[in-house]
Amino acid sequence: MKTFNGIDEFERAVGSHLGDSDWHTITQEQIDLFAEATGDHQWIHTDAERAARGPFGSTIAHGYLTLSLVPKMIWQIYTVEGLSMGVNYGANKVRFPSPVPVGSWVRAGAELVELNRGRNGARATVRVTIEREGGDKPVCVAEILSVLVPERASRSSL
Repeated sequence: MKTFNGIDEFERAVGSHLGDSDWHTITQEQIDLFAEATGDHQWIHTDAERAARGPFGSTIAHGYLTLSLVPKMIWQIYTVEGLSMGVNYGANKVRFPSPVPVGSWVRAGAELVELNRGRNGARATVRVTIEREGGDKPVCVAEILSVLVPERASRSSL
């Protein structure tokens, strides 16, 4: 994992690849729990017997399940020290170019695309590309936005 000592050091990494996460296995239990949490019980995710005869040959992870792994994987790639907080601000673009069959191994790579300074911190844009072991296309590509607030910023000025 890369550790950046404050926003200034992180800003110098704009345009660079920050690293890759560990590999993570996508299990049917994860898929089922995600389906339960979101109410998305579409058969391609939850019905192994029917999905085996379907277009992917097995159940597949929800795209948003794959996206929801981004925070876990980002923490394995980099951290910025000297912050009072870093918060998710949203996403500019999210695409799911390829499915994630159950049992797949996935990992994320991150590139710091942009860092814009504000009065009380900075907004970072990180392109996260999630790949599947053995896959020929990414399974998720997202531009993730984060607000970084240095320790010295006052709460009332946020």
